[in-house]
Amino acid sequence: MRQRMVATLAAALALAAPALAAQHTHGLSAFGDLKYPAGFNHFSYVNPGAPKGGQLRTTGTGASLTFDSFNPYIVRGEPAQGLEFVYDSLMVRAFDEPDAVYGLIADWAEVADDKRSVSFHIRPEAKWEDGSPISADDCVFTLSALKEKGAPQFALQLRDVAKAEALDPKTVRYSFSGDNLRDLPLVVASLPVLAKSWWGTRDFAAPSLDIPLTAGPYKIGKFEPKSYITFERRANYWAKDLPVNVGRYNFDLIKYDYYADRTVGQQAFLAGDMDLWEEFSSRSWAKDYDAAPVKAGKILRDEPPDGSPSGTQGFFFNLRREKFADPRTRQALDLAFDFEWTQKNLFYGSYKRTVSYFENSPLRAEGKPTPAELTLLEPFKDKLPPDVFGDAPRPAVSDGSGQDRNNLHKARELLVEAGWNIKDGKLANAKGETFKIEFLLDEVGFQRIVAPYIKNLQTLGIDANIRVVDPAQYEERQKSFDFDVVSTRYTMRLTPGLELRSFFGSTAADQPASENLAGIKSPVVDALIEKVAGAKSRADLETAAHALDRVLRAGRYWVPEWYNDAFRLAFWDRFARPAVKPLYDRGVNDTWWTDQAKAAKLAGK
Repeated sequence: MRQRMVATLAAALALAAPALAAQHTHGLSAFGDLKYPAGFNHFSYVNPGAPKGGQLRTTGTGASLTFDSFNPYIVRGEPAQGLEFVYDSLMVRAFDEPDAVYGLIADWAEVADDKRSVSFHIRPEAKWEDGSPISADDCVFTLSALKEKGAPQFALQLRDVAKAEALDPKTVRYSFSGDNLRDLPLVVASLPVLAKSWWGTRDFAAPSLDIPLTAGPYKIGKFEPKSYITFERRANYWAKDLPVNVGRYNFDLIKYDYYADRTVGQQAFLAGDMDLWEEFSSRSWAKDYDAAPVKAGKILRDEPPDGSPSGTQGFFFNLRREKFADPRTRQALDLAFDFEWTQKNLFYGSYKRTVSYFENSPLRAEGKPTPAELTLLEPFKDKLPPDVFGDAPRPAVSDGSGQDRNNLHKARELLVEAGWNIKDGKLANAKGETFKIEFLLDEVGFQRIVAPYIKNLQTLGIDANIRVVDPAQYEERQKSFDFDVVSTRYTMRLTPGLELRSFFGSTAADQPASENLAGIKSPVVDALIEKVAGAKSRADLETAAHALDRVLRAGRYWVPEWYNDAFRLAFWDRFARPAVKPLYDRGVNDTWWTDQAKAAKLAGK
């Protein structure tokens, strides 16, 4: 299964309006709430005295088998894992708050009274790796490069950032257009800052393994495509003593190994070739850790909670293909998926069913619409299905038999209503075209989950099959929308905003390589996305998100899958970690450290 997240930008966004308008502020949050005051010493989820040293050897969470680029912000190429460690931004996320960011390259921000611009002052000590100063011109260049040559999500999220200008060498001002201004100050605050002196002489849109000039806590070390990449901690990192970095980035070396198959990678971990393994397979978590180092206590397993919204994960239909145009067809396909059987027989009871596009968060719609939600929905009543106005739509529940006859009967009735009938043993439309579905996968292991679903679809007369391709081909077919059904995950933020345009907005539907894989084109969805992005309070945000959630769920664009509200981590017992875990992050790579006594014990010293 391919997980899709909002690449580096969305992972960093914490967005919003300023805590104080027209005043210098050390941090920004969506609705003005900041946990950490000016002059704070460090985040509460770090150990400020954590020793530096040691290494962390792991593998990435992506599906790619190789990399050919050190630029993760463009469409072309396969970026290497771990590049977030080499790029810095004006401000950086605090992972124990819903949406707050604090100064990194910038020591203060100032949002104009009318909210139509924000200025940042760059710290005098902020420097690139070669010792040259980071300047306002670098920020101006970055905005231009990302808007004009970056991946589609940047163009959509930066659409209303009209310009950036250097007021002086250390002050940059971003000006905004449009009406939804809430997110824009922190959108630009969270962008990576790119060195104009380096990127300005190269084709930004072309993948390259030339090591870029960066300013982050690590630099790219040794690497070999298809095999590994290393990141070396910069002892002279200019920002190592800033409050946002105290107690973080403790490993001298971080290494990502690449494996053609996760089973091979897991065996390498159990053999001691890696230090940490995050497990995504419930079956493997239940069955594959009966190994000697686990029994001996040399490898520990833990499931720390994940307080982040799980977003939405499911089988998404490609609505650009006529066979998926009718929502009754899509609802029938949902009825054919037996999650209850899958949960019991394949998942060992370890998952929860995804119901909402904002799963595991207060933004998930429940019950019937509130009066405030109806205020947003009723102007579109003639464009919406009736179930938007009833109890929030939920996926079908089966009897757990694997072939729920009642659900399959309902599915057959919906297919007939949508114009599909059995002809020569196959489901066909009025043109005589048989109903064929191909599930595009990039992992062989996911076939065991899709295969029972295929069987139910075939019972309905659908010619369903699985196509497994290598990750590079999978990525290319997704970018060109050359698929029937893909399994994907959209990770949401606690304060979602402009990135929703990339996920579900009409403009993104026709942009190659966009995040809108389903090709959703709905003026109602577009309007509600703007309501979410423009919410002035958390109460308004929840109301708008609930309304959007109802409309998306009623659109039957997906077959909801499952989620886990905890991380599954296995690691060799040579690490220590802070007493408090960041609520909204794993916290491994940047808050753990090597415990020398434990490491010596493992080594038999």
